[in-house]
Amino acid sequence: MDKERSEDDPRGLIFEAYRIEGIGPAECRSIYLDWALGMPEGWDMAASTARLHARYAAERPDHPMTAVLAEGLERAARKPRRRGRR
Repeated sequence: MDKERSEDDPRGLIFEAYRIEGIGPAECRSIYLDWALGMPEGWDMAASTARLHARYAAERPDHPMTAVLAEGLERAARKPRRRGRR
């Protein structure tokens, strides 16, 4: 079985998540994390997430991976919080 690969999903993880019947939000978050950790240094996570969301959301709006991608977009849009002390 060939996985659909793209520059934004070279290992086909997001594509495969949409093909798994009965997948839940926790599994989708785990796949999203694996996808993010497997991307090369210097890669733009926010841009890739936006493109993947645009690609799949219209066709599968109620899929848990669509919600996870939307959450990733929302988090990317927020300013990073500073942790620790000066």
